Amino acid sequence: MSDTLFRHGKKRFFDNEKFPRGFAKSGDFTLAEEEILTLYGDTMQGLETGLIEPDNAEEKHFIKVLENPSKAKSKLERVWLKYIQLARGRKRFHTLNGRSKPETVEDYSNDGTLVEED
Repeated sequence: MSDTLFRHGKKRFFDNEKFPRGFAKSGDFTLAEEEILTLYGDTMQGLETGLIEPDNAEEKHFIKVLENPSKAKSKLERVWLKYIQLARGRKRFHTLNGRSKPETVEDYSNDGTLVEED
């Protein structure tokens, strides 16, 4: 990412609340995406929250992308949008069983014969 004018963050960016084992180990980000987030995440978060002002056209475009995600063109912008969606969006939950309870309940007596209820 040396071809970008985007500033490196003043510190490495981590999200120990949503990704306690790191971005790449979460299974949601590649190693390259993890590197982008750790190097530039502090700056991107500062621009998003308004703590820092954009220095160049690339950073100004990043702020426009936050308002309209379809305008994302750089890898850096797409990675931040992915981070926002995963960190702040709803987490998908997949169950192993499609139904919550069995449809029929059969009651067996202690000797193994089926007991019918009236």
